[in-house]
Amino acid sequence: MPTAATTETKPAAPTIEKIKVKVDGREIEVPRLTADWSGKLTPTTMIQACELAKVDVPHYCWHPQLPVAGNCRMCLVEYGMPALGPDRKPVVNPDGTLKIAKMPRPAIACATPISPNMEIYTTTPGVKQMREGVLESLLINHPLDCPICDQAGECKLQEYSVDYGQSASRFVEAKVHKPKAVDLGPRIMFDAERCVLCTRCIRFTRDVAHDDALGIINRGSYNTISTYPGMPFDNNYTLNTVDICPVGALTSKDFRFKMRVWFLKETRSVCTSCATGCNIIIGSREEKIQRYTPRENDAVNGPWMCDAGRLNYRWIGREDRLKDVFVRGQKSTWTAALNELSDKLKKAPAGSVAIVASARQTNEELWLLSKLKTKLGAISDSIARTGAEDKLLVNADKNPNINGARLTGICFTEVGINLAKIANGIEQGRIKTLIVFGENLVKHSVSTKDLSEKETISEVVEQHGLTVELLGKLDTLIVSDILPNETTKLAHYVLPGCAHAEKRGTFTNTKGRVQKFMKAVEAPGDARAEWEFLHDLVHNVTGQNGFVTVEGLFNEMAKDVPAFNGLTWAALGDTGVTVQI
Repeated sequence: MPTAATTETKPAAPTIEKIKVKVDGREIEVPRLTADWSGKLTPTTMIQACELAKVDVPHYCWHPQLPVAGNCRMCLVEYGMPALGPDRKPVVNPDGTLKIAKMPRPAIACATPISPNMEIYTTTPGVKQMREGVLESLLINHPLDCPICDQAGECKLQEYSVDYGQSASRFVEAKVHKPKAVDLGPRIMFDAERCVLCTRCIRFTRDVAHDDALGIINRGSYNTISTYPGMPFDNNYTLNTVDICPVGALTSKDFRFKMRVWFLKETRSVCTSCATGCNIIIGSREEKIQRYTPRENDAVNGPWMCDAGRLNYRWIGREDRLKDVFVRGQKSTWTAALNELSDKLKKAPAGSVAIVASARQTNEELWLLSKLKTKLGAISDSIARTGAEDKLLVNADKNPNINGARLTGICFTEVGINLAKIANGIEQGRIKTLIVFGENLVKHSVSTKDLSEKETISEVVEQHGLTVELLGKLDTLIVSDILPNETTKLAHYVLPGCAHAEKRGTFTNTKGRVQKFMKAVEAPGDARAEWEFLHDLVHNVTGQNGFVTVEGLFNEMAKDVPAFNGLTWAALGDTGVTVQI
């Protein structure tokens, strides 16, 4: 049994010296070294010191998770250093303070390290003039595309033009026109006219995704981003370049022209495509999901996520969603179905019930199923899913919550070890009732046209003997799922469930990090969050109660599951807590 732990175990961090600097006249202490994009300690720069001082320094090319390029010049600032006398010692003012000599030339804040007693000036007339000059240069050939640009509302060029730019253009010559709507790859559209050549996309693909696919071609005003001739921009992380592009040059084909971002409701959630559990923002409007974007969490995914996970939302809005409760093929109600099921389960002999619970269910739902398992003396298991992985974010385990299934007692260390026992029990007549949550136990063909999360789940199950003929021997087959499949067609009771975007709960990722996600949209029809009707079923069958909200349910579970001891819903915060698994 896992031991309880609610804090992360990390190696002791080296002691880093702090030095004093002034930012716009305010003195702060700043660490001399800061971890760079690769985790290596490098000298803290001016822009990082300004961030710590809560002073905004405009920038295009700098990104905290990318190597420094220093090519946009938007972050130019003025600064001063302690004046040195003929003896090379600091000169002291009459009041005992150090005399600061303002340097004759500005510096780019993104690449200039700080030093003791440095003073940084970000609001002087000279800095204002430099920012106006840089923006004027960037806007010389930039098109007036704002009304039709997908980046509107998230565009740094728009924002900085308002904050730091001039009110009118002095440019009267003809603009340089570059290609528009360039098909850069299967998921990316490129507008060369909007590009400010910050090279963020180049550095990301080269240094983070390790796919040196992009570069700059041509010279001078005709510079543009391009792929190698005949080579499309196609890896599993291309859409991250849309996130980090500060202007509207790189846009997602999936989200392009779908919605203005200021109309979107943003909901904190977790990706369910694999066990990594990348933190995401669900953008939705009028109960329809429009996009996923990564939410920064350095303990899990940083600011990145894979393209496959980012696009894995379309199935949630499918027209063939399970929306109604069915009892023996007839439409019913939740009250009638749960009352009937409760009576059946209370009368079920010990050992006559089995449970197959998906590791895509939440910790709370799996724990409730474990309560049923204990009360009924049932055998239970989950189904393993494996696939390709990489060295960045994609995990070979395609279930988001295998650790949750283990910790709550639904499955053992080896996932799937009990499936053959369940099949054998049905064959021999010992198991009369099977409860299935989120799994299709019958092998079926998979459409390659709409390969969604819920369509790829059951390729390896039939080897355990769970066939149509075998399931037909059951007295009672209870199935809860989101989309119709071969198993729901055989079910005596069909209980429509919710996608993770339609409910609240927690998952435990591959590293043992317990993370909560919030509800973004309403479920269709009579579909309900599984924990809600499981709570009613568990209460009816076992008498256990004491929670009416997911917060109360989580806190109750944390008292019961050793690995979660000491955790509370509130303590999880937005980025989660790591437990020992």
